[in-house]
Amino acid sequence: VPQPSTAAAVAQPAAKPAVKSEPAVEPAPVPALPSNGSAAAVKAEASAKPAAKAADSGSDDDVPLAQRRVSGVGVQTPGKPKPAVNGSKPVAKPAQKPAANGSVKRKADASAAKPAAKKPAAKPAASKKRQRTPESEDEESSDDDDDSESASSDDELIAKERGRVRAPPPKVRKLKAKAKAAEKAKAKKEPANGKGETKWKQLQHHGVVFPPEYEPHGVPLIYDGEEVKLSPEQEEVASMYAVMLDTDYAKKPVFNKNFWEGFQSVLGRSHRVKTLDKCDFRRMQRHFQEKKEKEKERSNEEKKKIAEERKEREKKYTVALVDGVEQGVGNFRVEPPGLFRGRGEHPKMGKLKRRIYPKDITINIGKGVPVPQPGAPYEGHKWKEVRHDGTVTWLAYWHDPVNKSSFKYVWLAANSTWKAEADREKYEKARRLKDHVADIRAHYTAMWDSKDLRTQQIGVAMYFIDFLALRAGHEKDAEEEADTVGCCNLKRENVKALPEEGDVLENTIEFDFLGKDSVQYLKQVVVHPRVYQLIQKWVPRNDDGKVSKPGNDLFDRIDASDLNRELGEQMAGLSAKVFRTFNASITLDRLLHEEGAAARAADPRRTVDAKKADYEVANKEVAVLCNHQKAVAKTHGATMEKQQGKLNEQMQLLKHLRQDLKRALAGEPKLFRKDPAKPDQKPPANPKPEEPDAVRARIKKKNEQIDKLKTLIMVREELSTVALGTSKINYLDPRISVAWCKQYEVPMEKIFNKSLLTKFFWAMDAPPDFRF
Repeated sequence: VPQPSTAAAVAQPAAKPAVKSEPAVEPAPVPALPSNGSAAAVKAEASAKPAAKAADSGSDDDVPLAQRRVSGVGVQTPGKPKPAVNGSKPVAKPAQKPAANGSVKRKADASAAKPAAKKPAAKPAASKKRQRTPESEDEESSDDDDDSESASSDDELIAKERGRVRAPPPKVRKLKAKAKAAEKAKAKKEPANGKGETKWKQLQHHGVVFPPEYEPHGVPLIYDGEEVKLSPEQEEVASMYAVMLDTDYAKKPVFNKNFWEGFQSVLGRSHRVKTLDKCDFRRMQRHFQEKKEKEKERSNEEKKKIAEERKEREKKYTVALVDGVEQGVGNFRVEPPGLFRGRGEHPKMGKLKRRIYPKDITINIGKGVPVPQPGAPYEGHKWKEVRHDGTVTWLAYWHDPVNKSSFKYVWLAANSTWKAEADREKYEKARRLKDHVADIRAHYTAMWDSKDLRTQQIGVAMYFIDFLALRAGHEKDAEEEADTVGCCNLKRENVKALPEEGDVLENTIEFDFLGKDSVQYLKQVVVHPRVYQLIQKWVPRNDDGKVSKPGNDLFDRIDASDLNRELGEQMAGLSAKVFRTFNASITLDRLLHEEGAAARAADPRRTVDAKKADYEVANKEVAVLCNHQKAVAKTHGATMEKQQGKLNEQMQLLKHLRQDLKRALAGEPKLFRKDPAKPDQKPPANPKPEEPDAVRARIKKKNEQIDKLKTLIMVREELSTVALGTSKINYLDPRISVAWCKQYEVPMEKIFNKSLLTKFFWAMDAPPDFRF
């Protein structure tokens, strides 16, 4: 069977400057090509369907497919393949039904038979809806089970008895998934109990901290040129908008529309304020700006005193006792009311987040221990409910005031035993994928040649998950969440098979869609020839180059549950998120230990800052792979200009030091140079020659400062559009970084900040020779 080709992001054509070219990562060694590596030879080999061969033990199967590269478009041997998939499972032919008189009807001759009336399609039975559990809230959203549907016809009953349930009609699964997503978003559910496993026997904590009540400031709203006095409740909502006037949100129509709806509900129908266009919030804005400036003017001692008083007040909320062991509590503060911002282009941005009271909160605590009482400003109030559920790990929860189908939870801190064990198991599961990845790649490659469209689509989706590290792409309700996509809900217009012309290489596909947090995913990548052929077939274009039937799903026979189910059959517990973690971690491991990087890190002349820069460049490649982007900071230009100015100053000082060294060697005193910052500075009366060694020491120190500054400028420019933190927190096995730091004598604090050092305490005992 044809194997997946190695692929690397290619440079963008000159005609399309908006498309960001993906830098190729140095490849791991790959087996030699069976041809001369030319595009024509490779194309001929790819079209020939060679027999599958087992890869030897020295293959690079553990290298992510997205990071391999060879000359041209090579064919990669992924390992021992499984038997080729030739379509979906055959549906058993139902037994002939006995007629009313007990005899069996025999099949009539085709030429004489009358066309039988089509039996109406059986109505699909409602599937059992999996309840969202607290454990699943902080993981990638799971999929609903589709296997619990009862058969609604004799044919299905017979097929089910034989273990082969007939697949639903085309597109039915996709429609059902969308309906479920919409229903789930609108339903106001309660968190279900755990999965039956007891997590704790005794739990004790102090509940949550509430924000203070609103204090009116009395600054009026200006409406149509006149002052309007507002009630405290109305003033609070107006103030929420006033503090955001200078942000980009206040310029967005969706944000303003949603805010106005919330403001109207507080104003009431009879209020004189009728439209947002005539409202002037600038007087309120000035009030808060002045208040902020006064807070800045506080002395350091005053600020420190306020912080210590707050810390003492909240001290008891920061810990919980779990089976007698003290554990830290994470987010114990209830969020104050405000305007919802959301991530990306969220359809609910600007919605009013109401105040949360004790009556909204459910507390989970052990039996026989004191139930925590609500603190200030709600002493004497009662909780909504008190539970004693040892099968879950949350301490409290309440409904999200904006997204009614979601919950806000209080969990233990990131360094708690529960969280640490979950993290360790997550990365160990990703490591186990190394032993299966060769067979999985051979399996999905064979699926491309199936005669069944659904099987082909699952195979290509698995390839994209491996090749591009895409998210699975669960169905969403566009009214509740931002309209972003992943692999399985890509639209036809999101994918384009590019012709080979100009700088565009053979078998290049362009992806253009909004990923998580509405971050644009815009890349051109070279894919396997068979995948290119299938994309061409599935995304037909008109004579003018436009997509036929835009808006239709690229994978219209499958959804994310089908994809994860297929992955789970290849390895227990495997999902798209595990594949993403595997590709991210193994890429960092390889980049840090490949020959050139290892030699640089081992060079005793390289400073710690230079080694840290090498690490961040490797981390950047992982962030690019996972599409962890960020907008360039508004202050980036000014910051870079300031840093360049510092560098120029240091270079000038180095020039002066070299002149001083020449004069010291000649026995002459150094030249007097007046400091611009000291206008009254006078030259020394009797200057003496300097010791040459002392000048050399200053030159050495100055060179180190310049090198550090150059490195800082280079790294800041490189990382201006890349977010390193997301991959470091969620996708990179921390033991890789710990082992690298130990091997090359880099302090852990240079790689992990204080919170990550606490979160990944379990990884700190990794040996220097640890490899993912």
